Amino acid sequence: MRRWVMVVAAALALGSSAGAQQGDPPHAWVFGSWTGGVFPPGETSGPRCTGQPSVIFTRDVVMRASVFDVPYRQRLIETVATGPDALEFRLVPVPAQSGPLGARLPNDIGFGCPGGPNTLRVERRGPNEIVFPNCAEFPSPLMRCVGN
Repeated sequence: MRRWVMVVAAALALGSSAGAQQGDPPHAWVFGSWTGGVFPPGETSGPRCTGQPSVIFTRDVVMRASVFDVPYRQRLIETVATGPDALEFRLVPVPAQSGPLGARLPNDIGFGCPGGPNTLRVERRGPNEIVFPNCAEFPSPLMRCVGN
């Protein structure tokens, strides 16, 4: 019996160390809904914030509110580089669509950052505050939407 307990304990220890290596992606601290950016942040809790956030980060996608359209602009994440309290996102380029207006991408497909529409730098200013430095379309800080 004692030998069985030791085997189970060893398996659990090995399993947890393997899980720690697979853990969360480097940008997990930014997951969730954020308000502000375009304008100074308003309410950070309740349905008003969670129902209409400016930006939403997930594991694979960054979504941003569009001034010109009802749906969110969804951008797939290609890579994420980390630094001290900063993230550098490289977004999958958006292919031009066919048709007479297909070669023209929407103005707000990116974030107005100096690196172009396929880059986004995020800097953490506090536990629930981030900024997109030098991004013309998001001049104000963003605050995390918390709770309901």
